Amino acid sequence: MILLEKRGSISTMDGQNLKPKKVLLVEDDDSLASVYLTRFEAEGFNVKRVPNGEDALAATIEFHPDIILLDVMMPKVSGFDVLDILRNTPETANVKVVMLTALSQETDKQKASELGVDDYLVKSQVVISDVVERVKRHLGL
Repeated sequence: MILLEKRGSISTMDGQNLKPKKVLLVEDDDSLASVYLTRFEAEGFNVKRVPNGEDALAATIEFHPDIILLDVMMPKVSGFDVLDILRNTPETANVKVVMLTALSQETDKQKASELGVDDYLVKSQVVISDVVERVKRHLGL
């Protein structure tokens, strides 16, 4: 099956639309979140953004994302705690999680790995197109 990607959707050669993949963006910085939200929507993803870890847990259950972009340092519940809860909850244990954080220490990467993160990206070391490509790769697109 050959897929054609059109702005806002993905279609098969016979014109049948496939559901856009869902991305949950968990980011407390409004301006950064806006940039990522705009870019992922332009790439045809269905994106929901929440500003903190507490809302991320509720949104994961309600929104059923295919992948979560998760900041670490946030109000209410840290990204590490969110990841731990997601991995230990049967309904969310298999959701793909990419941490997108300012924390670049090896100990932070190791902690995320031990908690079961699928990928760990340091904000200062990637540009938005890198993040989009990494998400697509994890989703098999």
